[in-house]
Amino acid sequence: MPQTSIDLSGKTVVVTGGLGILGSAIGSVAAKAGAKVALVDYASAESPAFASLVLTGIDLADFAIADRAFAKIADELGPIDALMNIAGGFAWSKVEDSDLAFWEQLYRTNVLAAVAACKAALPRMRAGGGIVNVAAAATAKAAAGMGAYAAAKSGVLRLTEALAEELKPRGIRVNAVSPTIIDTPRNRADMPDADTSAWIAPERLARVMLFLAFDESQPVNGANVLVGG
Repeated sequence: MPQTSIDLSGKTVVVTGGLGILGSAIGSVAAKAGAKVALVDYASAESPAFASLVLTGIDLADFAIADRAFAKIADELGPIDALMNIAGGFAWSKVEDSDLAFWEQLYRTNVLAAVAACKAALPRMRAGGGIVNVAAAATAKAAAGMGAYAAAKSGVLRLTEALAEELKPRGIRVNAVSPTIIDTPRNRADMPDADTSAWIAPERLARVMLFLAFDESQPVNGANVLVGG
């Protein structure tokens, strides 16, 4: 993937899960490239200086709430050029030890949130726009305790494939990335003895996602890109 910066002047980039580590990295890289950046998150935090608009308390799995949020973004920043779907959640539990509510929650936070964000964005998205969803390397083979998470992220991949086909007539491309372990303070704290050499830095993953969202990656569509160190 190209490491040179791209010119996003005049573009509007929406990042769900925008106040997290990866979301902030994407927003920062996009803003430095000239984009207007809207960050959407359920959590609340201090608004980054690079953001043009920050919306918090947004439960993206509720379509009515998501639709109002994206309407506000379009009203204030104009048509959307790229949607970076990062909002989601991770939890570990063996099948025998988890109840169905555990599986439902991971499905809601990963799949339904992505579906609702896409549906809310599409009426406000320019022809030629791009959507990039975040899946996970665990979708290729789930380890013990990863069943619910891998199943949910597999749902994100199927969403990506179907939506890519549906939106071809509009010239909107939809792709996904499947990162290995992202190098974040939380992951380092949770895995203090791990070999971090294969972990992916948030800023590098951010550049891959932005590359997939814009014209430089034509004609890639419906792809799942494995990203790791």
